[in-house]
Amino acid sequence: MSRPSVAELRPVVHPAGVKDRRSGEHWMGRLYMREVSLRVDRYLVNTRVTPNQLTYLMTVFGVLAAPALLVPGITGAVLGVVMVQMYLLLDCVDGEVARWKQQFSLSGVYLDRVGAYLCDAAVLVGLGLRAADLWGSGRIDWLWAFLGTLAALGAILIKAETDLVGVARHQGGLPPVKDAAAEPRSSGMALARRAAGALKFHRLILGMEASLLILVLAIVDAARGDLFFTRLGVAVLAGIALLQTLLHLVSVLASSRLR
Repeated sequence: MSRPSVAELRPVVHPAGVKDRRSGEHWMGRLYMREVSLRVDRYLVNTRVTPNQLTYLMTVFGVLAAPALLVPGITGAVLGVVMVQMYLLLDCVDGEVARWKQQFSLSGVYLDRVGAYLCDAAVLVGLGLRAADLWGSGRIDWLWAFLGTLAALGAILIKAETDLVGVARHQGGLPPVKDAAAEPRSSGMALARRAAGALKFHRLILGMEASLLILVLAIVDAARGDLFFTRLGVAVLAGIALLQTLLHLVSVLASSRLR
């Protein structure tokens, strides 16, 4: 069976709006990964591989970011980036294969969300364990592992706060929330939300951005010969995660999403 061309795939797997979703499309996807995934799709759409199988594989790569980051030095940081990029690639491919094959399911949506939770958490836990210096000659400093886990918990809670809006609305007999409902009812809160959105500091606790930050920190620490910047990064990301968890909760309650 001949493989479809990229030109044949594109209108089916990249329908209008797929790259413009407000919260459903990562900037790396828009920038380059959707073009890479199209080339991978060609080899999968006429096979027996299912979208859910690809989602399972996606999750495996996301989780593997944690042990990859335990490899000392720049090598571990590079492996972490590779694992997360493979996660992102498969996150694009599973939905694209589903559109081509017309194989959609609620289990696929659910598994995709579980994968997103696990990838973000794995990167931050891996960073904390990396900062604890498990393979160093000195004693292991578990404080950094704790802070990395705290950051991971914050990243999970932020996603849960968003997803639970849908749960609350469903249980209350309300339709799915619209994007406009995310705007806080208070003008002051709306201004603060726009300012936070412009700074985008919250993105640093997402697995994809965090993996790149870890690589930068590893390069600087390799030049210094210690883990100072990696540990500083853990502390900063833990602080961002805790602050963002609180701010996001306030933002949800101050908006019309639960009305």
